[in-house]
This record gives sequence, structure tokens and C-alpha cells, in this order.
Amino acid sequence: MGNTATMHNGVNVEELGALVSRVKANPALGKFQFRSKARWINRAHSQSTFDSLYGVGVNHKRATPLFQECDEPAALLGTDLAPNAGEAALHALSSCMSVTYAYTAAAMGIDISSLSFELETDTDLRGFMELDKDVRPGLSQIRVKVNLACNGTPKQIEELHAQVLRTSPIYDTLRNPVDIKVTTG
Repeated sequence: MGNTATMHNGVNVEELGALVSRVKANPALGKFQFRSKARWINRAHSQSTFDSLYGVGVNHKRATPLFQECDEPAALLGTDLAPNAGEAALHALSSCMSVTYAYTAAAMGIDISSLSFELETDTDLRGFMELDKDVRPGLSQIRVKVNLACNGTPKQIEELHAQVLRTSPIYDTLRNPVDIKVTTG
């Protein structure tokens, strides 16, 4: 008989535990560098390419590059070919929170039967257009409603929610200032 892996939420719990153990034993393995190359196409339309990353001590080259596009809706003079950057930020947050819920629940032995998010964000064009110096150009608030169904006890679910908010990388990135260095070429 072959070994059967313990699976929760599509996650192999033994592999997850082994990765945690490897990073605990060698913290340098926890360092990742995500990379993208972006180019403007036309009007408000742009495209990012993701073809390599560094993680667990190795440079990884994707066999097939991945692409993500952004545009603006017609109301913002775009061609509506893709989500805009604000919508992409919402996607980044919900996708990161999805992974964090799935992996954390798996490590806790919890099976998720349903997980979805409803997100909204606000911005004010007066900041972007520099019409009011008291209005920032960025997003002013992101509201996330988490819809979770799982087999955890109420206490486990409370801890799961708390741990996701402590450990989700993009949640942390959006909640705390990040150093951004811009150079021109």
C-alpha cells in the first residue's frame, strides 16, 4: 500500500509541514522575490508579465510566462478591456486571503466547504487630479466581507480568522506602509 497524504482544502498537510520545518531550520529559505515587467499598451491599457521569481533558495523560471492586464472603465476614459488597478488591488487582497485561509485551515485540520469574499474600495478623483490637496489620490478604505463555511468549531473559526489577519502577506502590505523605490531610465 502506498502512502496516502493528509489533504485539507486541496493542501497536502505533510508537504506544508515539511516546508514550514525547512524554513524554520534555514530562515534564508523563507526569502522570496516576486518580479514583474510591465508595459503601457495604449490609453489606460497596460500589461504585466510574470516569468520568474526567487524562493526557497532558488531562482524559478516559469515554463510559460503569466500575464495580467489592467485598463479603466469608459467612465474613466478607458476601453474597459480589463479590471483597473483598484480592482486588481482587491483581487490581490482576496486571492492572498484565500490562500492564507486554505493553508491555515489545512494546518489546523479544518476542511473548508465554501469560501468567498465581497470587497469594496473607495477613492476620490479629486486627489488624482490634484483638485483638492486634502484628498489623497489612493484608496481610502477597503471593506472585505468573508463568507466562510467549514467544519471548525466556533473557537477554531475565530482563531482561523485572527491568524489570517496576522499572516496574510497582501493584507499586511495594504495595512502597513511599504517602502517603494522608483527609478527612471
